[in-house]
Amino acid sequence: MNNNKKNLMLIVPMLHQGGFERVCVATAKLMQEYYNVYVLIFSSKDINYDITGLNIVDIDIPAKSGIVNKVINVFKRVSTVRKKKKELGIHISYSFGSSANYVNVLSKGKEKVLTGIRCQTDLENQNEVKLFCKRSDQVLSCSKEIVRQLSNDFDYHKNTYIYNPLDVNDVRKMGAEEISDYPFDKDDIVISCMGRNDYIKGIWHLVKAFSIVCKKHPKARLVVVGAGDFSGYEELADKLGVGDKVFFPGVRKNPFAYVSKSDIYVCSSNHEGFPNAVLEAMALKKPVISADCKTGPREILLSEDEYENLIKEKPDGRSVDTKIMGTYGILVPDMGQEVNMEPETITDGEKMLADAICNMIEGEDLRAHYGEKSLERAFMYTPDRYKESIHEIFKGYEQN
Repeated sequence: MNNNKKNLMLIVPMLHQGGFERVCVATAKLMQEYYNVYVLIFSSKDINYDITGLNIVDIDIPAKSGIVNKVINVFKRVSTVRKKKKELGIHISYSFGSSANYVNVLSKGKEKVLTGIRCQTDLENQNEVKLFCKRSDQVLSCSKEIVRQLSNDFDYHKNTYIYNPLDVNDVRKMGAEEISDYPFDKDDIVISCMGRNDYIKGIWHLVKAFSIVCKKHPKARLVVVGAGDFSGYEELADKLGVGDKVFFPGVRKNPFAYVSKSDIYVCSSNHEGFPNAVLEAMALKKPVISADCKTGPREILLSEDEYENLIKEKPDGRSVDTKIMGTYGILVPDMGQEVNMEPETITDGEKMLADAICNMIEGEDLRAHYGEKSLERAFMYTPDRYKESIHEIFKGYEQN
C-alpha cells in the first residue's frame, strides 16, 4: 500500500449480483488512483464480479435467518469491522446497502463515515433512515428523488446525489459475445428485462402485459435475465398461454449478450434507486419502456426540462397517470407492488404497458429513434464523470 495515500474502505455485504455491488466494484477500481482502497465484504460466497487487482477484506460473517441470529450477526460484524478499520487506519468508509450501512455507522471510530441510500425501499424504514442520517457524515444517493425525499420527509440536508457510472464501451463489448442457449429466431420480436426474482422488479406485471402483446403480435418473445427461482413466472406464463414464448435463463455473468439480441427493453419495477440495468440496455442501443416507479427511471428517460415539469405537476413524487413519450424513452404508470399471480387478473397498468410495447413493436421508426436516443443518453453517465464527482466528495473528508 502507498503510505502517501489516504485509506478508503468500501463496505458491501457480498459481490454476487446486483446494481450497488457493481457500483462498489467500479468505485474501488476508479479510486485506486487516489487512495489505498479496501473492499470489505461480509461473505465471499458466489462472487460474480471481476475483482482482479482489488484488495478484498472478507470478514466471513454471512447472513443468517431468524431475528435472534440476525441481531447477533450485526454485533459480530460491527465488532469485526471496527477492528478492521482501526487496524488498517481507515480515513473514509463508504457503505452500499442497508445492512452495510448499519455496520458502517455502528462501527464508527475516528474515520469519516458515508452511507449510501440507493433505493426507495431503503427509505421505508424511518428509524433506520434516521439512524443513518444521525451517525453519517454524509448520505450519498444515486438519484435526485431520494435526495428530495430525505430533505422533505426527514429534514436531512447533508446529502447529495451522484449518478452511477456506466462504461458504455465495456457493455457493448460484452453484448457482442456469443451465447449458446438463446432459444429465439432472428425474425422474432424480443422484449428483454434484467432483474432478479424480487417483488420490487414486478416481473408478474411484465409477464401479464406480454401475454396481451402476444395476442396482437404472435412473434413476440420475452427474456428475463437474473438470479432466483422463476418457476412461478413460468407457471404464470403457461396459464396465460405464452409459456413457449418466454425464457428465464437465470443469473449470467454476461447478461448483456442476451439483451443485445433483443429489440425492446422493459423495466417493470415498482421500486428502484437508479436502475443500472436500464442504462446498460440503453448502452446497447435498445429502446426503453419503464414503469415510473418512485426513483430513477424518470431521471433517465426524461430531459431535464421534462423532469422539472413533472416535479412541478406532482411535487409529492407520485407516478405519472398516463404514458409519457420522454426524450430518451417511454414512461408508463407504476403498476404497484402487490404481487398477483392470478392469470385472470389483468390490471389497467399492465394493459397500458402492453399498449406501449405494441406501439414500439409496430413503429419501426419509433424503435430506431429511441434506440439512438438511448445510446446518446448512456454516454452521459461515463466513469470519468462519476470518478471526478465521487473523488470531489471524498476529498472533502480527507483527514490529515
